[in-house]
Amino acid sequence: MIRRLLAALGLTRSAPPPAIPEALWRDTVAALPFLAALNREELGNLKQLAEAFLADKSFTGAGGLELTDAICVSVAAQGCLPVLNLGLHWYKDWSGVVIYPDEFVIPRQIADETGVVHEYDEVASGEAWSGGPLILSWRDVQMAGDGYNVVIHEFAHKLDMREGEPDGVPPLHPGMDRERWIEVLDTAYENFWNRVNAGEETWIDPYGAEHPGEFFAVVSETFFEWPDVVRDEYPALYDQLARFYRQDPAARQPYPESVLAADRPAACAPAVPPAFRGS
Repeated sequence: MIRRLLAALGLTRSAPPPAIPEALWRDTVAALPFLAALNREELGNLKQLAEAFLADKSFTGAGGLELTDAICVSVAAQGCLPVLNLGLHWYKDWSGVVIYPDEFVIPRQIADETGVVHEYDEVASGEAWSGGPLILSWRDVQMAGDGYNVVIHEFAHKLDMREGEPDGVPPLHPGMDRERWIEVLDTAYENFWNRVNAGEETWIDPYGAEHPGEFFAVVSETFFEWPDVVRDEYPALYDQLARFYRQDPAARQPYPESVLAADRPAACAPAVPPAFRGS
């Protein structure tokens, strides 16, 4: 495996990272239509980022999952897409990715209004810890390409966490107005929350109605997989995301034919029950 090869050769992080085999890279891109839409230069840059990411981060299989090159490369390629034009330094200060075969259980604690602490277990498909590892369900990773992307979701949380707890406001570039970002995000979030709680069908995952931080992560998934949805429903937010990610995915590809041909999703349940996608 790539990560074992790195260790076996005794390479340091300053050494050139091992190359992803071309056949494996082609298979990875072909399986993910939102990656296949990138032009040759973008794909070349993404491949270099993924190679550097694989060399820099540790990958650990959990719950009996045996990691393969295909698993690691798929996660690295999807996770590096948001920083394609930002740089891998946006993922500094954390060192690893843990992958389970399926959903996993996270112990939680919550204090009620009287101060009593309640403990419970939450089933999750992904989790990003500030300063800690990023945890994924491989089953959910394989669902990518149909508007649901747990990898991009959790990596977006990592970007958001660069300035503390995830609140939907990542570190913005010079020239971007923080107050404008918050205004646009809050307006879109309030509209989306109202739509979901009214039972409206939405292309954007209703889990985004849980919290502005989750909305940022969820809408980032849609931004990269179904960009036309975000552009058409929330044009001001699309513009802010395009400026932040320094990408315009809607310009890369036509509106996905699979979306046009698919049946509308079932009506959303109100965003009141606890969510199970993790954070």
